[in-house]
Amino acid sequence: MRRAQVSPDISRALAADLPFLRRYARALCGEQAKGDWFALRALQAIMDGEQAGEDASTPKIRLFKAFMSVWHSDAFDAVIETELKAAVAQSYLRKLTSEARQALLLHANEEFTVPEVAEILGLSVDDADHLILQARNEIRENVKGSVLIIEDEAMIAMDLDDITTDLGHHVTGTAPTRSQAVALAQGELPDLILSDIKLADGSSGVDAVNEILEAAAEIPVIFITAFPELLLTGERMEPAFVITKPYTEEQVESAISQAMFFRSTAAIEA
Repeated sequence: MRRAQVSPDISRALAADLPFLRRYARALCGEQAKGDWFALRALQAIMDGEQAGEDASTPKIRLFKAFMSVWHSDAFDAVIETELKAAVAQSYLRKLTSEARQALLLHANEEFTVPEVAEILGLSVDDADHLILQARNEIRENVKGSVLIIEDEAMIAMDLDDITTDLGHHVTGTAPTRSQAVALAQGELPDLILSDIKLADGSSGVDAVNEILEAAAEIPVIFITAFPELLLTGERMEPAFVITKPYTEEQVESAISQAMFFRSTAAIEA
């Protein structure tokens, strides 16, 4: 049987939405390579004429529905089987791939409405809303840690400090420049870094983070920036978590909790 062809207009729409799917996939998986594998597999399924998500209301929702179909397929189990061998790690993985976590990322990070989240996950609107609330409650119970904030706008730095401490984390300090950020990290190595890209003295938050990671490569990083296109190029390694300014408190809470969770499970991965 001949498969349906994807129209040029749909193809262009899917291409435009792919960076957002890649961002979601990285946040869900905790790393770029694995996230991209699932995202591109979802896109290929649509381009090959498979029926994944073809009843979606928009091309973007179709792309995300196709992703969820791949995510729940046997291919997911095969990838995980090769990477996580310890039984305790597998139990953590089942938790972090729960529908509550998926729903929160779709709603908070990707800014889908609750009805759109329900459509992507194949749920009722009430069930999707319940999952988002459940995920928010679970955030409060996640692993606590220390956070370094690299941000040159004082009001934003204070806001990020408030959000972070309200979640129960300890802020090691806030730095408006690369040199100050590196000095703070040398004084107290954080468990997580929140960083802008462009800093007060013209220095780069990316360079600051890279210098800090030379001493501790396993620290997760969340970039909060008005210029996400500088990071989401697909041409080099990208951070798992990118939040676009202006952000919401929910987006920051979600990203911090996901990043802290991946750090807490890193030691048990085989």
